[in-house]
Amino acid sequence: MSARLAVDVCIIGGGIAGCASAVALRKAGLTAAVLDRGLCGAGASGVNFGGVRQQGRNLHELPLARRSRRIWDSLAAILEQDVEFDVSGHIKLARSEADLAELETYARNARDYGLDLQMLGANRVRSEIPWLGDKVIGASLSPEDGQANPRVVGPAFARLARRLGAEIHEHRRVTAARRTETGFEVEAGDLTVASAWLVNTAGVFGGTVAGWFGEHAPVEALMPNMLVTEPLPYFVSRSIGVCGGDVYLRQTGRGNVIFGGGRGWGDAEIARSRPLADESLGGMSRTLDLVPALTNAQVIRTWTGIDGQTPDRIPVIGHSSTTPQLVHAFGFSGHGFQLGPVMGEIIAELVTQGRTPTPIAPFSIERFAAGGVASSVEAHTHTEH
Repeated sequence: MSARLAVDVCIIGGGIAGCASAVALRKAGLTAAVLDRGLCGAGASGVNFGGVRQQGRNLHELPLARRSRRIWDSLAAILEQDVEFDVSGHIKLARSEADLAELETYARNARDYGLDLQMLGANRVRSEIPWLGDKVIGASLSPEDGQANPRVVGPAFARLARRLGAEIHEHRRVTAARRTETGFEVEAGDLTVASAWLVNTAGVFGGTVAGWFGEHAPVEALMPNMLVTEPLPYFVSRSIGVCGGDVYLRQTGRGNVIFGGGRGWGDAEIARSRPLADESLGGMSRTLDLVPALTNAQVIRTWTGIDGQTPDRIPVIGHSSTTPQLVHAFGFSGHGFQLGPVMGEIIAELVTQGRTPTPIAPFSIERFAAGGVASSVEAHTHTEH
């Protein structure tokens, strides 16, 4: 038996961005429905590394990241749930003179956006992180960055949205969406949702949704390969990354060391993914080069998931270029976890005010018009999931 639902805003995709949008829209007095093909927060939002990181982002993303970072300070209170947010600081390691020069350039540029990074020489790095291998020659430290548990953040946003009165529909795969005289009509199995506004937070399927409205946005599947050890005595006090992004690690409060590097296998159409043995072994080898102290640690689990990645590795955010009252926020390319909370506010501003005070022009979907791809030469963007 089919059902119909009418709301002010229909949101396709129940990750952090989608559910945070439902929260912000409800607080603004609008009715909202979230449709997700699986469970809210179980996709890219829930299987990532858990880094709450500003350092190393494309410079265009820093205004978003700075604003989102302020939300993270009070996120547990907002969600009424501990999200295991730890301001551990994030340190990015250099293993060559070229790496070090890159970090120094990025630190100078980031200062223009209010992000103060501290450059550390080899001796300071050894003093602060004595368990590192001998390949590190310097680093940059972002003291206000940190980490959180991605497994709880997305579902917590979904629960808050539901408490505020949003409609949350899980296991509802959207198969079609069209413009109508009064707004939009979205088909999800036996459910049809009519809305004045449509928000596309569909992750790896964001380009598909955009295509329904005549817009081009290339998005490919990204499957980060990650591992976790048994609980160990606490010793990794910082969230760690490297220039090049081929190793990243952090230690949870329970003692497990989460680390990653490489790519898994996945098929977005059937929502299936798995880590690959060769990639896992390669990740272990690179991590041991960096952290020999993990030599005898037992890996207890490997995993991956499916994220959506754009050619220039920055998201699509903003109004549709073809369709009034359609808003996009997808393609976060493996580093959307930190940005998730602010996306709700940004999308609510676009819906209720038509604009946002946070600069988002570089993320316009129009950069892909006629097959074009924007340049990110200045970005120095490294993916840490």
